Amino acid sequence: MRIRTTVLAALAALALTSALPAAPAAASGTPAADTGRPGDIVTSAPTTFRTQPGVPTATRAWHITYRSTTAGGRPDVVSGTVLVPDDGEQGPRPLLTWGIGAVGLADDCAVSGRFPRGTSSEAQLIDLALRRGWAVAVTDYEGLGTPGDHTYTAGRSEGHAVLDAARAAQRLPEAGLSPDAPVGIMGYSQGGQAAGWAAELHASYAPELRVKGTVAGGVPADLQTTLEYNDGGPGAGLALMALTGQDAAFPALRLDSYLNDRGRRYADFMKRNCVSLSTIGGLFRHRSEVTVRDPLASPAWQLALRSSFLGTRSPDHPVYLYQGTVDELIPYRVGTALRDRWCARGVPVEWKDYPLDHVTTALTGIPTALEWMAGRLADEPTRGDCAV
Repeated sequence: MRIRTTVLAALAALALTSALPAAPAAASGTPAADTGRPGDIVTSAPTTFRTQPGVPTATRAWHITYRSTTAGGRPDVVSGTVLVPDDGEQGPRPLLTWGIGAVGLADDCAVSGRFPRGTSSEAQLIDLALRRGWAVAVTDYEGLGTPGDHTYTAGRSEGHAVLDAARAAQRLPEAGLSPDAPVGIMGYSQGGQAAGWAAELHASYAPELRVKGTVAGGVPADLQTTLEYNDGGPGAGLALMALTGQDAAFPALRLDSYLNDRGRRYADFMKRNCVSLSTIGGLFRHRSEVTVRDPLASPAWQLALRSSFLGTRSPDHPVYLYQGTVDELIPYRVGTALRDRWCARGVPVEWKDYPLDHVTTALTGIPTALEWMAGRLADEPTRGDCAV
């Protein structure tokens, strides 16, 4: 019965997207999104990658826009960055496609614009991968730095953007990357959701990519449960950001009709700011303070959130999951439930938890996560620890 309910919910969510208007055309001077293949490069230009302001790194970098696919299956154009170590090494090298954590809803939050300024909070983590000699492709996701609103937490859109970033990196001649090189998928928090979706979609959406493993940490695998968990808590601002992102992906949800005047002002504030201010502004707010009726009680909203639910498909490669046991943003039980769903489907999952909060787990867990990924990229065997 549970499987049947999941299938029906997914079908209903797809039916919901079919009634939405077509995606807007790309900006003037940019080719329309539907004139090529997902992963095709639309524009590219040299850029720089800094881990802190004014401090150069030994990398070559390009800002790109590339073709991808929305949550509703429509073609779009997404921006991102391709990073290659400037280490003198010739020949193929592994490629990581990296899902960035939440940065906010405004275009200025896009990480591709923050790398040159050295103001990306994840740049130092990405640099650890570059120091291993791996190339890294980092997506901005749909609607950050490109026309349209950011579809924050729309899992399918994020997964497409992550996979297409890898395709685009391999198709960028200046980067010198081989389409036959091993690929890893990596992300934490929103990036963990994106990585999980890329893992589940790989076989059907981008099977030509030689994906060897996925690392996903702090994953909001069940949005309904995660949003309820954050009501009135430290992640309440992120929860309203998530509702705004879902509304951007599925405008038929009409979030504005659920918000009161205070909620509309706050949603507008979030669209003009990045994650730090949005989080601070929403601290400990309850949905009831910003709504006239609860969107999470609406069947349409429940179906939309269910369309981003992870664990109903089997990644076709090993997965490493990690989570903080006292994570204040993503319920620990959401992480363990995703592990159990994938294990039940026969996926070789390795699990690691830390007695830490959300951000501290991201920092503490990255060395072990990268070491696990190194083993997969080197074709070392793994059976996971599902039976442990």
